[in-house]
Amino acid sequence: MISTAGHCKVACGFCFRADRAHGFLDTATYTRALSRLKEAGVEGVCLSGGEPTHHPQLRQLVRLARQFGMAVSMVTSARVVAEVIALSQVAHLLANVTVSADSQGAMLLGRTTRTAASGIDTLRAISTETKILHVTCWGLRDEECQDLAGLVSEAGVEVQFSPVVLDERALRRDGKSVQDYLVQQRLDADVLSRCFNLSTRYRGYLDELGDLQFPTDGGERRSCRSATAYVSADGDIRRCPYGQASVSTHAPRASIRQFLTAPAQDRVTPDCAAICRSASTHDNDSKSCAAV
Repeated sequence: MISTAGHCKVACGFCFRADRAHGFLDTATYTRALSRLKEAGVEGVCLSGGEPTHHPQLRQLVRLARQFGMAVSMVTSARVVAEVIALSQVAHLLANVTVSADSQGAMLLGRTTRTAASGIDTLRAISTETKILHVTCWGLRDEECQDLAGLVSEAGVEVQFSPVVLDERALRRDGKSVQDYLVQQRLDADVLSRCFNLSTRYRGYLDELGDLQFPTDGGERRSCRSATAYVSADGDIRRCPYGQASVSTHAPRASIRQFLTAPAQDRVTPDCAAICRSASTHDNDSKSCAAV
């Protein structure tokens, strides 16, 4: 997962990003990162943001990864004309494109305008083999889910869901307790299940988030088991955006390889669990709860 930009105009109130900053990932650092990741056995990259369609050399980023023999995918909130044009110019080179959207309740909570309908419009405008609409859910209603099911069926796109995950600051701002939002996640899953075939992994994921908030054994949180590395917009390689341990892409090859192959030093938190899947549970069903 590569952050091509340290900022995004959407600025979701529930954004998972832990490393927001100004500026873009420069091409030289990106190329060096690809080289080191390839040496470590990485076979594919996902360009994320901020917003990847804002990167001035987006086409070059995609082509460079393909020159390294890597499959390239993208996660985007592209809606405006300039963003959709930038995406369409590289879409045929991408293995898949995921367009982020929010439920009506999530839009209100996060102060966004990323509707599912506008996300599907973006997907319809591009030529990519696999098109995915990813919906962040909060306060779902049956009618909304029925409308969404009709939209994705008509457009012929895949759909993924994830619950809103709120940090302590967001909970205080919205006057909610951790228990409040865990209950809402369950209620939303029940509504979704009446219109979509939710995987068992999705409900297992909700259990995992609950256990992280209220550990039953009182012990130390488990070590990160993410199957995905993360490259920040300033060129640091971490286990995920919330990882504390990192290594620079400009470090010696041996240091980077050791970091990527050694046991993780970071412990799993609710924030990072919202965007990562552990290697031990990375199966075909897990895509139903991938977060964006």
